[in-house]
Parts: sequence; C-alpha cells; structure tokens
Amino acid sequence: MPSRDGYVQAGRESSRRNAIAGAFLRLAVIALLVGGQATGPPGFGLTGDRLAITALTAAIAVTLSLMVVIRLRPILPGRWNDGPAEAVLVGLTIVAAIALDMVSDSSPAVAVLMFAVGAAAVRHPLRWSLPLLLLALAGLGLSGMGLLPPVSPEARQRDLSLCVSICVVFAVAYAVRQRRAATAAQAGEAVLAERARIAREIHDILAHSLSAQIVHLEGARLLLRADRSQEALDRVERARELAKRGLDEARRAVAALRDDAQPLPAALDALAGEFRDATGRECAVVVSGHERRLPPETELAMIRTAQEAVTNVRRHAPGSPATVRLSFGDRTCELEVVNPPSDAPGTPGGGYGLVGMRERAELLGGTLEAGETEDGFLVRLRVPA
Repeated sequence: MPSRDGYVQAGRESSRRNAIAGAFLRLAVIALLVGGQATGPPGFGLTGDRLAITALTAAIAVTLSLMVVIRLRPILPGRWNDGPAEAVLVGLTIVAAIALDMVSDSSPAVAVLMFAVGAAAVRHPLRWSLPLLLLALAGLGLSGMGLLPPVSPEARQRDLSLCVSICVVFAVAYAVRQRRAATAAQAGEAVLAERARIAREIHDILAHSLSAQIVHLEGARLLLRADRSQEALDRVERARELAKRGLDEARRAVAALRDDAQPLPAALDALAGEFRDATGRECAVVVSGHERRLPPETELAMIRTAQEAVTNVRRHAPGSPATVRLSFGDRTCELEVVNPPSDAPGTPGGGYGLVGMRERAELLGGTLEAGETEDGFLVRLRVPA
C-alpha cells in the first residue's frame, strides 16, 4: 500500500495534470471557434452581422482565456479562483455562445456551448452547474419558441435537438465529476487506513517493549533504594535489551510500511537467529511452496505474528526449541510456530498478544488458531495471498 506522502504527491500531480489538460482543451476550443468564424462566408467586414459575430467571438475567446489563466495561475483572492469567478465566466460564455449561434448559425458556437455546459458540470457543484444548464436551456428555449430569432420550424427542431444534446453532455460530465469524487474519497480512506495501520504498529511496539522497560526500571529504582545494586544492574541490563529489541522492531515495522522490507523467509530466518542467540536453543525455519512477495501489510502481519509466537516460547516455555513453518499456497499463505512442552516453569500468560494477532488476521481476512496440541503449543496464521 502506498504511503500517505505518496497519496498526497499523487493528488498534487493529478491536480496539476487536470489543470494543464483543461487549459489545453480551452485553448483548443478557442482555436476551433476562431478558425470556424475565420473560414466563414466571404465578405468579412465590421458591419451588420459580421460585426456582431466578431464581437461575440472575441468575447468568448476572452472568457475562455480568463478561465485558462485562473486554472494555471490564480489571479483572484482565496476561493474566488476555483469557485464563483469561473462559474460567472462559464455563464458569460454560455450567453455569448447562444447569441453567436442565433446570429451565425455556426457549428463552432454549438461546440462552445456544449463545452461550457460540460465544464460547468465537471468543475462545479450542482448548486452552481445546474443554474448554468438551465440558463443554456432557457436561451435555446426562447429561440425555439419564437421569442428570439430564428423562428422557422427547422430552427425550432434544431434547437430542440440541441437541448437534448446539452442535457446528455451535462449528465455525462456530472457522472465524470461524481466518479472523480468517489476516487478522491477512496484515496482519503486509503490514507486513513494507512494512518490506522501505522498507529497499530506503533502501539504494538510500545506495548511490547516500552511497558516492560518501565517495569524493569521501576524495579531497579526500588532495588537501588534497598542497596541491592547488583540486582538493580541486572534490571537495567534487561531494560536495555528491551529497548534495543524495540528499536529493531520499530525499524522492521517502518521498513515494511515503506514497502522496502526484506523477503518474508529472510525476515523469519532473522527472527530464528535472534531466538537462537537469546536462548541457545534451536529454531528451525521450514519454507514450502512457491516463494513470492506478498502485500506489505500481509508480510508485516506474519512477521509480527511469528515474533509474538517465538517470544511467547521464550517466556512461557523456557528451554524449549521452536519450529517456524511457512507455506505458500495458490490462494493462501500459512504460518505455523510450534514448540514442545517445557519442563522449566515459565511466566504465566494473561497478556494481549494472542488478541492482537487475531485482530491482525481478521483485518487481512484471515484466521488465527492458537492452543495446545499433542506436540506442544501451536500458533497457526492463515491469510489470503
């Protein structure tokens, strides 16, 4: 899963690409409009209809150019850049495009009108884009009812078809906006899930390491008051080992969260080596199936489960060896940690290690089993892969 910074950077890049794409699209519409009018009927002159066409074409070019400027370089204070200012410019473009269509009956004017309605639906919320759609329909409706020229039956039929086309463009553009909103919401949920996952990892490290350090340091303080310095030193040494182990756990967790952790079998071999160094007992790692990388959160959950399981062997079955089995299947991956019974008394249970392991398994859609068997104690984690 990408990190939070990755999502933020991706969001910025997406916004920049959308702004540039929108700017080029508006410039293309301007070129289409100006080119269409320039290649119109001969006899160009700044009199009569040609004067009106030229003025309306220039007005549309100006409004679209201002929208390009606002998208690429904000020129107004605060929220006006992305909100009311652009909506007003879109409204002016719609009015000018309808007027140009009535004067020239040209396809570029229709293209500009559809572009303006679609841009309003994509860029603005419904409370702003819907009035702009109604403005376009009202302008075409006035023309079609004969309140404004032209009034021929063919023109009325054309305006009716144009109204239907504009409604279709608006619906498609609004669907695109909703899709973008859904994608943004999913990205936000992914960021929140990433935060929760990081918080869970930090919580596990603190609960597993720092709380035990506090206990040892408190014991050392009491022993020093009782002039039992050697025993206090032993407590401090244990606290030091716990701090070192907690730092290693934090580094492993951060490496896994950053998606640059070592492969799962290598991580299990490292855990087995730590177990052998600390206890002097054997800890075998058996890997079967087709080895492959799993999602970072899955690998981290399996590493943490194996770590908790071998720690429980050291705590509750001192002097007992352990065996770690990792099996890669077609659809699942299974981790087993088993140890035979120990003759030496261990620390009584009662912590939240198994609870935390089950929560991890459930978050991944997997299952965790833990309990005594004929061979000793077994912890089995099965997750989708």
